[in-house]
Amino acid sequence: MRILVVEDEDAIAKGLRFNFEREGYQVDLAGDGPTALELYESAQPPVDLVVLDLMLPLMSGYEICKTLRRLDWEIPILAMTARTLSEDKIQAFDCGVNQYMTKPFSLPELLSRVRNLLDQRRRSLERRTVRPTEDVVRFGDVTVNFGRFEIRRKDEVQTMTTREQELLRYFLEQDGVVLSRARIQSDVWKDSADISSRSIDNFVMRLRRMIENDPSSPRHLLSIRGTGYRFVRERAEEPGATEES
Repeated sequence: MRILVVEDEDAIAKGLRFNFEREGYQVDLAGDGPTALELYESAQPPVDLVVLDLMLPLMSGYEICKTLRRLDWEIPILAMTARTLSEDKIQAFDCGVNQYMTKPFSLPELLSRVRNLLDQRRRSLERRTVRPTEDVVRFGDVTVNFGRFEIRRKDEVQTMTTREQELLRYFLEQDGVVLSRARIQSDVWKDSADISSRSIDNFVMRLRRMIENDPSSPRHLLSIRGTGYRFVRERAEEPGATEES
């Protein structure tokens, strides 16, 4: 499973990565909020757990946590911080963290908490896969099962996050319609200030990797230069759809 460590102290970050990788996890490191969010949105396979320092440059851990909750309300978040006041803990839990540890921390305790959170994540994903087959959409060689949060292309099956599913469902409902990034932001994310044009582009790139045989030359999820995107289930070559540079 994949862990995103958001920590600006290099020694701590590298130590966490070393110990998590010894446990068999895939680990990404970010030293500030914008980098963390970019890594989170572009990660493939998706991140399963975020280990988050609360005192960070550029964005606080509280801001990062709120943004992550808007992107995927189920992602487990473990806060690690030198802050020990009860007000800090309350603020962190109000922002959406699942667990809170203070520095310095016990490594065995940290690994135990990580295992427990990842077990919960795994069970959550497994519950999705045993739902009855429902709300299934097919186009090209792709089968989307919204009940299971799954995309099958040929023999490859991938799991969508909540946000990825919402965006793909929106594109399917707007089949053939040219959609500006502003409209996508308004319709899917309700004009959230935490979702930028870059965020939308990252989500589109992730969906392309799931549904397109060649993401660099998409046949379904097309870029409309200077505007946004257009989704088409079945498509002949058309002159109006071009890739943006």
